[in-house]
Amino acid sequence: MRTRAFMQVDVFSETAYRGNPLAVVLDGEGLSDEAMQAFARWTNLSETTFLLPPTTQGRAQGADYRVRIFTPGGELPFAGHPTLGSCHAWLAAGGQPQQAGRVVQECAKGLVPLQQDARNGRLAFAAPSLSRSAISAAELAPVLQAIGLQADQVLASQKLNNGPVFWALLLDDPDTVLAIQPDLTALHGLGMELAVAALYPQAGKALIGRASREARAFDGATGQASRPPEADIEVRVWFNTGTSLSEDPITGSLNASLAQWLLAEDHLQAPYVASQGINLDRSGIVNIAQDAAGQVWVGGHVSAGIRGEVLL
Repeated sequence: MRTRAFMQVDVFSETAYRGNPLAVVLDGEGLSDEAMQAFARWTNLSETTFLLPPTTQGRAQGADYRVRIFTPGGELPFAGHPTLGSCHAWLAAGGQPQQAGRVVQECAKGLVPLQQDARNGRLAFAAPSLSRSAISAAELAPVLQAIGLQADQVLASQKLNNGPVFWALLLDDPDTVLAIQPDLTALHGLGMELAVAALYPQAGKALIGRASREARAFDGATGQASRPPEADIEVRVWFNTGTSLSEDPITGSLNASLAQWLLAEDHLQAPYVASQGINLDRSGIVNIAQDAAGQVWVGGHVSAGIRGEVLL
């Protein structure tokens, strides 16, 4: 064991400790797969990352660093909040990208470009390639039973695969999304990771819609903020942790694939803002943009919570 630089960062929130935490070991060289997995189990966060020099092939393609991403239950080929958080930590530790304003991350999924907004420092990653397929009515029925919804509350559905695989449901109303109390045991038995989302009334459609939208920004019954007023869509995700399912605070990989699907089928237009984490008392904000070439970019704020060393 030796001392290694370590950071724990907060991703996808402008307010410290209201986003999704990530543990980052800034020097993962020499660690075995087993050591990485054991440390990820110990941190007990949704993801822990280990930064490494790029492989020879990655370096030849312009990669600035390589990342390995572990959940407590195993390794992921790609994940969104670990991508933004790892890049923030790498830059904060003195990392110098080969191209100013652009960082290239190597991971098991491949190369992931990132860019930094010079105005606010916000990082964004290029959504990786996506494959998607339909969910049949027969497949959907037990899912709806587990989350207590009717078929007519689902406007559209897709299986989304950009490394992680999500069953994604576009629902009729954000209130439907926020009210779901799933049977986690039943969902876990179905063997999928589930995402649900719904659009807020779009500004300019009607004054009553706008007033309703602003009113939802505060929940008078609980006295807690229920959503940021700028949000265009509400999102929730349940991840398989190995032995059960648990709700994820804010999910970059899902928001990437969700954006590619919803934009392609004209459910939504970019740029837009996604809200996630309300049910977990988080304030997750995901900024979605699309450039002239059609590339979707997924951005969010990152702040450091812990800086120090770890013995590994």
